[in-house]
Amino acid sequence: MKLSMSLGEAIAGRRSIGRVKQDPVDKQQIEALLDAANWAPSHHATEPWRFFVMTGGGRQKLADAYADIAAEGAAGSAVEELETIRSKAAGKAFRAPVVIAVAVSPSDAPSVNRMEEFAAAHSAVQNMLLAAHGLGLGTIWRSGEPMYHPRMKQAFGLAPSDELVGLVYVGYPDMQLLPGKRRPVSEKTVWISE
Repeated sequence: MKLSMSLGEAIAGRRSIGRVKQDPVDKQQIEALLDAANWAPSHHATEPWRFFVMTGGGRQKLADAYADIAAEGAAGSAVEELETIRSKAAGKAFRAPVVIAVAVSPSDAPSVNRMEEFAAAHSAVQNMLLAAHGLGLGTIWRSGEPMYHPRMKQAFGLAPSDELVGLVYVGYPDMQLLPGKRRPVSEKTVWISE
């Protein structure tokens, strides 16, 4: 699937899109995002990223994990209040028609640094976000405490050494994109020539 803009345009123009339409996203477009993610760099060519694509009723897996984690945090609440808490947390899984959970499955080879495996998985997410923008899709990379909870790992059948690195919500934008702002790169750069 051909992207609709140059790489420079995609990098400078991409924004986190927190509101998307519930219209289905074509499977070919989702596969294009996964393919872009799969071309991320990885030290020692370990390709440690893993993807869990949830659409339709498949998002219930994420909803159940969100609800269980929220309920654990609200232990001792009244039954009605607990159901409200569970329902609100579960609703997070349905904010987009597609949710892609991205995990890292670090290599245990002695020459592989675990931190580099996370960097590779994060690079895969960035590739996915850029490809989505190039295809006219809106995305937001979500994380937060529930993502790191053991119940979330259990939901996706992750091994003890595996970790989720992001939940990428995908759909067609349903909000105005604001222009990006960055401080000049010169404020963040030190040139060393000798």
